[in-house]
Amino acid sequence: MNLNKGALKIFEEIEERKKELECSVLKQSNGTTILDAGINLPGSNEAGRLVGEICLGGAGTVSLTEVTIGDITLPAASVKVERVTEACLCSQYAGWTVKVDKYFAMASGPARALSRVEKLYKELGYTEESDVAVVVLETREFPPEEVTKYIADKCGVSTSNLYVVVAPTACLVGSVQISARVVEVGVHKLHELKFDPWKIKKGEGIAPIAPIAKNDSRAMGTTNDCILFAGNTFYDVEVSKDVSLEELIKKVPSSASEQYGTPFYDLFKSVGFDFYKVDPLLFSPAQVSLTDLKSGKKYNAGRLNSEVLKQSLGL
Repeated sequence: MNLNKGALKIFEEIEERKKELECSVLKQSNGTTILDAGINLPGSNEAGRLVGEICLGGAGTVSLTEVTIGDITLPAASVKVERVTEACLCSQYAGWTVKVDKYFAMASGPARALSRVEKLYKELGYTEESDVAVVVLETREFPPEEVTKYIADKCGVSTSNLYVVVAPTACLVGSVQISARVVEVGVHKLHELKFDPWKIKKGEGIAPIAPIAKNDSRAMGTTNDCILFAGNTFYDVEVSKDVSLEELIKKVPSSASEQYGTPFYDLFKSVGFDFYKVDPLLFSPAQVSLTDLKSGKKYNAGRLNSEVLKQSLGL
């Protein structure tokens, strides 16, 4: 499989439907194609769904639905992934910090698998070759040409073969594509707990989609909370004899963290907006189910928490 070429097909679909999806496309003088999915235009839920699939490198499906948690019903993103490690960790995970002079953005998408600037790729032993690169930047600023050249150079492609999606956190596309990370967040947590992600053979999940917040800082809180307090995930796994799913599952949900229970924005504010003071093990779905493919036995942990979710969303 080629994650970048899979993502490019979806990028081109958005480009063809840009008017309908309320997006725009611009070409830089160096040939880089940039898709505006929420900076100067509002974007749309459908654009967010497709950007979610771009982040997965075309190796997973995202659909729009709704979910009822407690006494509230919200729009939701439903995700299904079979090539879990490739789609979630090697593509969707926002693990590349793009920083050039004063420009800063978190990058996700399959271009990460070409740049390989993260130690994660060495750990996973994953490589990809492609003459095109597709990257998603969570930002409110268009990347200048020195930034797109930097990204292209890191990926080993020409700037004319670089395709960039830009969308801020506080926009329709931002809300949808972040909720579409619900499966990836659980996979990353399992990896942090030293479970071999290649043993995860299938992943499914659903998370509510946050209403658009008044600014990106608030949106970072509400979008995270939709996963931390209302994300529901299911994984089919192969297990070696030295792994106890019964013990592992207890550590996976967000509620296993000592910092669980406060809306993320309030927690983040309480630690001076310092990510290093946030427990990395907090970032996980609210509810997790692991199925042992050999025995068929299911292990469940966590719970959906409508009370904190309503507090976060102001409902």
